[in-house]
This record gives sequence, structure tokens and C-alpha cells, in this order.
Amino acid sequence: MAEARWLVCHTRPRCEKKFAALLAAEALEHYLPLVESVRRYGARMKTFTKPLFAGYVFTRVPAEKRPRLHQQDLLARAIAVEDEATFLRQLGDVRTIVASGLELSVMPLLTRGRRVRIVGGPLHGLEGLVDDPSRPRGVVLSVDVLRQGLLVRIPAEQLQPLP
Repeated sequence: MAEARWLVCHTRPRCEKKFAALLAAEALEHYLPLVESVRRYGARMKTFTKPLFAGYVFTRVPAEKRPRLHQQDLLARAIAVEDEATFLRQLGDVRTIVASGLELSVMPLLTRGRRVRIVGGPLHGLEGLVDDPSRPRGVVLSVDVLRQGLLVRIPAEQLQPLP
């Protein structure tokens, strides 16, 4: 029997819980971090659980069972984890944070020079480069013809990393 490897499973839209149920039915080790969300519908409030990382489930699967993951058309792709020690440490951190019950949100990991699109505020739709995430001052919007840029202060939650 081959050694089981950790995979980051990118599911089809809104299929994370169904995919986790499939993994549970197959008795495969997996983790789907869920957080509570509250929505207001007029005067009513509804609480439900949603995946922390939309579209992703983490699982450990032996090679001979990998084809089973694709049988119900819930999986878009499976990404092999290269550095399992670091991955398991980070996954443990995620478990601890989720279990704490503290309010949390997912933020893009921004690195210096990373191209981003502004997705909120008056500059919505503009693209630029991250200045320096260690001392966040903003995003540089370039004016190439002048070989100059404009440094604009923008909250990280309004930035979407580009490929």
C-alpha cells in the first residue's frame, strides 16, 4: 500500500461540504475549516457555517484511492503538498485559530512587487504593485510613459492579487 500524501483539494463552487462528506464516507482523513456567519434578512438574522477557505478541503489520501476523489464530479483539481511538515504546522495553526472562536477573516498574502487589482473604494478596478507589505504604505500605480508611479494608501482587504 502506497504512502498517503496530503492534498489541497479545490472543489467545484459551493461543493466543499459535499466533498468533505464524500471523504468521510470513504474514511479518508480530511479537514474542512468552518466558521460561523450571520446574515441579516430584513428583521431576521440567520446563523450558518461556511468554509473558511472557499473552495478548498484538505485531505490525506493513499495513491490507490486518489481516483475515487474524482468520481462524483465535486473536485476541480487536487494539488499535492510539497512541504508536508510546514503544511501540517500551518494546518494546526488554522485548527487552533478556528477553535478559539475569535472573529477572523481571510486576507490575501501580499508580497512586494505583487500585481494587485483594487476591488473596493473609489479606485475600484485599477491595478498596481504592492509597495512593501512589511511596512504597508500602499499600492504603487504606475505611469509607465513617465517612468513614475503614484503611491496610494489602500486597505489590504480592498486588494485582489493577480496571477
